[in-house]
Amino acid sequence: MSTENQALSLKNRFRGYFPVVVDVETAGFNSQTDALLEICAITLAMDEEGNLQPATTLHFHIEPFEGANLEKEALEFNGIRDPFSPLRGAVSEQEALKEIYKVIRKEQKQHDCSRAIMVAHNANFDLSFVNAANERAKLKRVPFHPFATFDTAALSGLAFGQTVLAKACKTAGMEFDNKEAHSALYDTQKTAELFCKIVNKWKALGGWPLSDSNN
Repeated sequence: MSTENQALSLKNRFRGYFPVVVDVETAGFNSQTDALLEICAITLAMDEEGNLQPATTLHFHIEPFEGANLEKEALEFNGIRDPFSPLRGAVSEQEALKEIYKVIRKEQKQHDCSRAIMVAHNANFDLSFVNAANERAKLKRVPFHPFATFDTAALSGLAFGQTVLAKACKTAGMEFDNKEAHSALYDTQKTAELFCKIVNKWKALGGWPLSDSNN
């Protein structure tokens, strides 16, 4: 790899971290007691010009873990009326996370990154539910950093003056369908697009790569 290509690599852009965009839908706000019902993860890649773009999408409906709390208000909010319906095609937390992590590890290795880092809107919420599910599933090898994240709520507040996902997307010139919102798949797609737009905008303004510090 040439020096120029190295400077424009995903590894060097994020200090060895491999960013993965995540969104979860849940049956409440307490990650220890409330069910994780849906998860989507989108890996990212960098093109030859050093612009960030979505890569692989992984999406699963999740079976409520045994004894999980299901808040009626949360189910009405995300539209998952019956978490136990066979029509959801839901799988266990363990199965979903193992499949997601297998792909993350593969692409992380391809980009020569040392560890994955979660990108999410109000990221502490999503990370807390993923970490709780990791513990319940007794997963030892988790690719994500246990507490570091890229939070697009904070980043879009800085870049566009908006912290709500729908408003941030619209201010950034992106389409956002409120009828599709609160689906893990749609929200992850929009969060990924928003994060890429912020990172690429910063690059276009001359904020990266920093030729002196990268040498």
